[in-house]
Amino acid sequence: MAGFEMRVTGGIARGQLLKTPRSHAVRPTTDRVREAIFSILSSMSTDWSRCLDLFAGSGALGIEALSRNSTWVDFVEREPECCAVIKENLTKMGFLQKAHVYCCSVSKALSFLEGNYGLVFLDPPYADRSTEEIIKQIASSKLIGSNSIVIVSHTSRRQLQKKYDGLSLIKEKQYGDTCISIFHKEVES
Repeated sequence: MAGFEMRVTGGIARGQLLKTPRSHAVRPTTDRVREAIFSILSSMSTDWSRCLDLFAGSGALGIEALSRNSTWVDFVEREPECCAVIKENLTKMGFLQKAHVYCCSVSKALSFLEGNYGLVFLDPPYADRSTEEIIKQIASSKLIGSNSIVIVSHTSRRQLQKKYDGLSLIKEKQYGDTCISIFHKEVES
């Protein structure tokens, strides 16, 4: 069975085809939803230089960020097939030197990653029950700073809280069964 066809929607790699994993466990973020996410982000004054793509799947969100001038993206994905696809996509787009792929669980990666990320993409499988725990873990970590944005893709059938330990919901959009919740780290006084 062939993977789902997706393209980079903006930036220097716009229009390039992305390979997707054959796994049924992966639910790729559609071109339309990715385009909407980056349209929303472009209207915010956000530092995109360093990004984190959790539950990366094909790497589409992080690659989209690299295409739109991010200087570094860390990808986290536990499925070896997906990790291989991300590396293939990075190589094809010419972004391999601007990224690292961690083939491990998100909770393990959150235990060793360091430094601040301007953007954090969290796109878990809809059936994953750990989403809110991971948001809390990110919110209380040193991985996000005062201007960090956390973008969570989730099923519209499950509502997220408005606040998580200093992360506040600033925007929410629905696209079919996909809901995009955007959180901002509150400035500590």
